[in-house]
Amino acid sequence: MYPKAKVLSVRNALALLALASALAFAAGCIAPFSDLQSAKMLGKGNYEATPGYSAYLAEDEGDMDKIQDHFLVQGGYGLSNFLDLRLRYEHVSALNIEGDSIKANILAFGPKMRLAKNWLALYIPIGFAFGGDIESSSDTWQLHPTLLMTLPVAKYFELNPSAKIMIPLSGAEGLQTLYAFNLGLALSTDIHKWAIRPEFGLCTNFEGDYFLQYSIGLTLSSGLFK
Repeated sequence: MYPKAKVLSVRNALALLALASALAFAAGCIAPFSDLQSAKMLGKGNYEATPGYSAYLAEDEGDMDKIQDHFLVQGGYGLSNFLDLRLRYEHVSALNIEGDSIKANILAFGPKMRLAKNWLALYIPIGFAFGGDIESSSDTWQLHPTLLMTLPVAKYFELNPSAKIMIPLSGAEGLQTLYAFNLGLALSTDIHKWAIRPEFGLCTNFEGDYFLQYSIGLTLSSGLFK
């Protein structure tokens, strides 16, 4: 899968290892931080599903190399007009700092709450990694409080910026809180039924280390079937 992947320099390998360790995922996997959603609530009894793909990149001597592929599906269900429940599964194929391929699965779930109708929401997922090359799921639990915004731009186009704090829940030594920022788009002729969602994001510890991600998703809502 990675025939052209380069071996990281010692300096960047150490930086990558430090940040990957801070993300609390075994074998060097990066915790997912894409969102692929808007700040809008689904409404009571409504639901949506979003299959998607994310690529994660790390800096190596000035170049950004892809080190991780995520294949995901996430869904939401409207418990009320002010509250949604969301669930997300991802399968991860990654490279560790030695260039070896590793696998993992990630499951996350949590509530999404309306702060301002149609343009501001708070999403609080909690998640963990399991299976594949993950040795201990208990070391991978994280909480990601996320502020979601939606900014309508045109009839068929809206912006969805977001910001989150990535909090490791393991007591393992050396773990640190990280920060992520995403900018997503929603392209659709009827946003209540479907939307194509391209997205770009950055995760950092504000100490010079960072990862990038780019993603694409397709949201299908219950309005499509009504």
